[in-house]
Formats: sequence, C-alpha cells, structure tokens
Amino acid sequence: MWLINSTIGRKVVMSVTGIALILFLTFHCCMNVAALFSGEAYNTICELLGANWYAVVATLGLAALAVIHIVYAFILTAQNRRARGNERYAVTDTPAKVEWASQNMLVLGIIILLGLLLHLFNFWYHMMFAELVGMEVLHSPSDGFAWIVETFSNPIFVVLYLIWLVAIWFHLSHGFWSSMQTLGWNGKTWFKRWKVIGIVYVTILMACFVIVVLAFAFKCAPSLCCSTF
Repeated sequence: MWLINSTIGRKVVMSVTGIALILFLTFHCCMNVAALFSGEAYNTICELLGANWYAVVATLGLAALAVIHIVYAFILTAQNRRARGNERYAVTDTPAKVEWASQNMLVLGIIILLGLLLHLFNFWYHMMFAELVGMEVLHSPSDGFAWIVETFSNPIFVVLYLIWLVAIWFHLSHGFWSSMQTLGWNGKTWFKRWKVIGIVYVTILMACFVIVVLAFAFKCAPSLCCSTF
C-alpha cells in the first residue's frame, strides 16, 4: 500500500494525523480556557469526557493518531538519515531557507513525547484511568479543576510545561504549513499565506495554553477567586 511503502504516502499520513492532532489541541485549548473563568464549567466538561464509553473510544482513537504520527516521524527521520549517508557528518553551513524547527524536528519530537507522558500522568492517569479502575487518588477523578490547581502549584511542573509548550510551538509552526504543502494545498500564492496562517494560529493556540499555566501558577485566574482549593 502506497501510504505505508512510499515516502510520499508516509508524509501524507504524517500530515493528516498532524492536522487531526492540531484540531484536538484546539478543542483542548478551548476547554482549558474555560477553567480560567469557571471551575464548575470545566468540571462539567470533565464529567462529560470522563470514563464514558464514547470518551474512552475517542481517547483510544486519539492515542492511535498520536502513535501513528510518532512512529511515522521516526521512520521518515531514519529514512532521511540513511539517504544522506556520510554527508550528515560533514561540516556545512546551514542553508538560509532551512528553518531551525525543520532541522531539529526529531529533538523537538522527543521533548514533546516526554512532555506528553508527563501530561498523561498528571491528568489522564489520575482522572480517566483512576475512574476506570476505581483507583483512589488525592482528588475526585472528575474534578479536573482540582488537578489543574494541584499540578500548577508545583514550580517544577510549571517550568516543564512551559518548555513543552515552546517545543510544541516550534514543531507546529513548521508542521502546519509543511502538511499543507504535502497535501498539495500550496501553490505560489498560498505557500506564503499558509506559513503566515500557521504561525498566527499556532502562536495564539500555544499562547492560550501558556496563559492557563501561568494564571494557575501565580493564582491569578478569575476562577480561583471563588475557589475553595
């Protein structure tokens, strides 16, 4: 099958799964912003996305997308390294048109993967997983707001999350327009437009995540004013 065996096919799979993950991040961002203004509203969303069958199915689907994206990223990286052979050890000047993110996608990907594992432990493990297996945890598994407060009261987690979000920004700022290019939605006019649209969109998206982290870290979120935590 060309989606598996050919380089173009693998890039298409990477692009489609990448766009799907960006859409999920957009939803996740909107959900997190809600926590800034109302802990009750955020927990209502958490209850809807708890250990319900549809939420579990969606989580498995999301996990499959992430795994496919990561596996194909490593395959393409290894393929590119084999194609360059000994040339990758040569000392050469960095081409002016080659973006830093493009040259360091593997490093960024590893940072993002490690950050994802931390995030899954802090939230998914203590919420959906705990509810599924009946595990006793510090807060109620459906009390996502309490888990946000708990997580970002730890300065170490705050720093790690900020590093993670910066890495995601670099990854997506390149990956967004690269996906459009792979899918053939570029052309002379739209190539630069997709770059601008991608950078603006990804910057707004990541800025919202950063604001949430910092707001809870410094306890200045409006929702904390009437919180009992």
